[in-house]
Amino acid sequence: MSETTQIKLIKELDVTDLSGEKVMVDFESGNYFLLKGVANDIWEYIQSPITIGEIKDKLLSEYEVDETTCLQEVQKFISQLFEYKFVELSE
Repeated sequence: MSETTQIKLIKELDVTDLSGEKVMVDFESGNYFLLKGVANDIWEYIQSPITIGEIKDKLLSEYEVDETTCLQEVQKFISQLFEYKFVELSE
């Protein structure tokens, strides 16, 4: 997964905002997820197709974090979403 990897949300989840956190329910699997902090921001960004690099740049403009750490954490989170089949990735 590189900065040019395109991310597209492919699974519609029931998402509720709860005191600044997002509670997501996947009715198909019966799983639920709690997103907080930067994960909320990334979830908002991927509502439209976007690249890893674009997410990284947005986060760098909002948070005090070094570029390497930011990129690694974005890739890690997107990988988790991919494992749950919430997103598809393309180069």
